[in-house]
Amino acid sequence: MIALGSEHSLALTEDGKVLSWGLGENGRLGHGYQSSMFKFLEDSSEHTPKLIKYLEGIKVCKIAAGLLHSSCIDENGTVFTFGQGRMYQLGLGHMKDSSVPSIVKDLPFVQQVACGGYHTCAISSSGDLYTWGSSENGCLGLGSKSLAPSPERVEGSLLPLHVSEVSCGWKHTAVISGGNVFTWGWGGSNGTFSDDGFSSGGQLGLGNDFDYLEPSRVQFDRNFQALQISCGFNHTAAIFEER
Repeated sequence: MIALGSEHSLALTEDGKVLSWGLGENGRLGHGYQSSMFKFLEDSSEHTPKLIKYLEGIKVCKIAAGLLHSSCIDENGTVFTFGQGRMYQLGLGHMKDSSVPSIVKDLPFVQQVACGGYHTCAISSSGDLYTWGSSENGCLGLGSKSLAPSPERVEGSLLPLHVSEVSCGWKHTAVISGGNVFTWGWGGSNGTFSDDGFSSGGQLGLGNDFDYLEPSRVQFDRNFQALQISCGFNHTAAIFEER
């Protein structure tokens, strides 16, 4: 398994080890900061895959990479995060960066995690969705644009549903539940880049470029069901099959 961030990558081996490489700014590679008298000479980047030693002895099952942070899940459903934390995207209750994997508390057994620009999402074994970090443009799906320092359960239209897949874009989120697709967050008409004409919107698939603060169902042919979902910077793709 491999996960790609903005300028860094993670790889998961068959025996549950994690390697990372690329730009290491903010600690997103999880290798810790090396102390030196000459800090201006330090380079936290890795040009070849390097084992994250802080995860040795832990069998990792899933990995995820965002813009400036990373996450992984071990065999016990525990979530670890590392990298930039200034928007609470690490879910640690503070805005400090973490250069080594740190446990996210107050979560049940987690089976999937996804990292966005400045937010993170996790699906529990019971199919509940939890989000935390920046909610700019509503990407957390909590009904507001307030920051979430620690995991909060997404309710609203998702409350009675079992979520099976989640993916995060820069400032939008998409999930699959019962073969249906739900999206929310940045629709393209507001925020960064919109004034310069670089975003035509449409990444939510809801027929407009508005922002949505809560999950909204994407309409498509009812003879098909969604199997996988993936969000890019400002676009979304899904794999479907006939019911």
